[in-house]
Amino acid sequence: MQKLCVFDFDGTLMNGETIDLLAEANGVFKQSSEITAMAMNGEIDFMTALEQRIKLLKGMSLDTVKTVCQNLPIMPNADYLIKTLRAKGYKVIIMSGGFEIALEYFSQKIPVDGYFANHLQHQNNILTGKVGGTMLFDNSKGVLLAKLQKLLNINQEQTITVGDGANDLSMFKQARHRIAFCAKPILQEAANIIINEKDLAKVLDFEQKF
Repeated sequence: MQKLCVFDFDGTLMNGETIDLLAEANGVFKQSSEITAMAMNGEIDFMTALEQRIKLLKGMSLDTVKTVCQNLPIMPNADYLIKTLRAKGYKVIIMSGGFEIALEYFSQKIPVDGYFANHLQHQNNILTGKVGGTMLFDNSKGVLLAKLQKLLNINQEQTITVGDGANDLSMFKQARHRIAFCAKPILQEAANIIINEKDLAKVLDFEQKF
């Protein structure tokens, strides 16, 4: 039986927030991290928070973006977990409100079955301060997951979702198994599994019971 596991990226597979690391490299970390915290706690809608933070990156060189994204800190045992799930027959998908460029480098290190994220717009190798993509709104992950389940003929009972923030709520609604990983309180309330240790191998302790 085919099964599906959908991961958030920032704060889940990656130990941190890509956009805040980019902001740090651009000298605007404090402003960006304050907006990130509000978005993760559900105090501001995701699209507004994303647009505000992307504007802070305007003028940043694409080469600097690539350097940051090539060196993102990976969460402990992410490689082991993904390899094990795929060996067990899971399709492993990443849905991120972050950026394709980060997931491209991640998937080169740790192969997955697919990923969806946003695109940092740039011109002449300089960020324009604008963003586009498939993961722009609070409900984007849930909408896309429902489409993916229909395409793959996988139901909610066969679906695991793993995330850490408010914009993961919509994908939680599409899954029987909802894992809040080192998550904000708003997501823990919607979860039926909570892991508060930064060790992704802990997911397998629960997967064996499904």
